[in-house]
This record gives sequence, C-alpha cells and structure tokens, in this order.
Amino acid sequence: MKKILARWSLPVFFLLVGAGNTACDPPSPTAEEVVARMTEADRIRTPLLNDYTSIRRYTVLNKRFGTRAAMTVRMTYHYPGSKRFEVLSESGSSSVRKQVFRKMLESEQEASGDAVREATQIASRNYSFRLAGTATVEGRRCYVLDAEPKSRNRFLFRGRVWVDSEEYAVIRIEASPTQSPSFWVRKTAFVHRYEKFGPFWLAVSNRSETDVLIFGHTEVQIEYSGYKFNQESGAPSAGQ
Repeated sequence: MKKILARWSLPVFFLLVGAGNTACDPPSPTAEEVVARMTEADRIRTPLLNDYTSIRRYTVLNKRFGTRAAMTVRMTYHYPGSKRFEVLSESGSSSVRKQVFRKMLESEQEASGDAVREATQIASRNYSFRLAGTATVEGRRCYVLDAEPKSRNRFLFRGRVWVDSEEYAVIRIEASPTQSPSFWVRKTAFVHRYEKFGPFWLAVSNRSETDVLIFGHTEVQIEYSGYKFNQESGAPSAGQ
C-alpha cells in the first residue's frame, strides 16, 4: 500500500508545484496606478469625441400608488462636455414628469458645465480609491475600485467602480449619491452601465431605486440608444 501511495504522491506533488508556478497571474496594479491610467486614457479619448447625439428613454414606476411616467429625449453632446436636451415625447403622471424627469435633465445640464464637470470627474482629485479586487464583466476583466468622495458635492457618489483592465475605461458603477436630493428621499442606489462604441465607452443604462417618504419604493430607469457620431469622432453610428 505504501508503494502505491508513493507512486501517486510524487507525480501529484510535482503537478501541484508546476501548476502553482504557471498559473500565477501578473500582480495587479495599485488603486493609484489604475486611476492614473484611467485618467490618462480619458484624457486621450475625450477630445476625439467631438460631438454626438443619442436617444434616451426615461421611465418611472411607483408600485404603491400605481404611478407611471415616461419621457423620450434627444441629447446632443458637444466637446468638452456641454449637453442639450430636446423632449421628443412624454406620457403618464405630469407631476412625475415635472418633478423627476425635468429635474434630472436640469441637474445633468448643470453638471456638464466646465466648473462642475471638473469637480465631479471620477479622478483622484475628487475621490479616494481602494482596489477591492478584480472581476469579469460581460467577458472583460476589470479592476474593482471602492470610491469615497473627498467632498460633499451633491454630484458625487459613494460606491464601487469597475474599470476595464485593457482600455482603462469605466464600464460599471454601483453607488449612492453623497447627498440625498431631498428631505423626503431616505435612500437611493443606482447601477450605471457602459458599453463600447468604436473607441468610446458610453452609457447604455441607468437604474436607480429610491425610498421616498409617503410614496415608498420608486424605480427610475434610463435607457440610452441611437448613438450618432460626427465623422471626426472615429466611431460608427449605433442604433440599439
């Protein structure tokens, strides 16, 4: 019996040692290195995206009161970050459309201004980062960063960011706003997703869930589609 064990244990030992040596992945960069590479990649890509248009579909659902509303908007982007919105259609609760959708458009337009845009970028000047590990998202390896805002800026968030390990682009965010937008809002969490269009990574969906006093649980979803780029941007038009 000892001879049989000896014959099996020796080869297995060497297989385990060999597997340990060949399966070692290169060490992951630090959080500071990931953020620095992400910032540099963004610095290179952003000027190439001169202008584009996209279609957004906003929807709200409050199950407690059976309230629904929807709005379709055309967004026009101009480098370095200004945005213009044109409402194409809307339906459902007029109060929701006024107090939710219109406020969202106003806030995003404000955030696209030069001064606010600099103060809200996902960068080391606005956030402290910690590398939480790696993960695979839709077949792509990512670095996962925990992000903690450095100020109480209402446009910042606290949560987790997924950064593509090859192109150093943000492809997913799961977080909550640093500040509640209202006394009536007790809790808000959102998931923001990006996909690649030519050389650019652009938003494809945003889903948020909010607990509101009196109204209860409310879901807001934004779907982004119909991207059309100018010829200089180097990206094909993409209708989804």
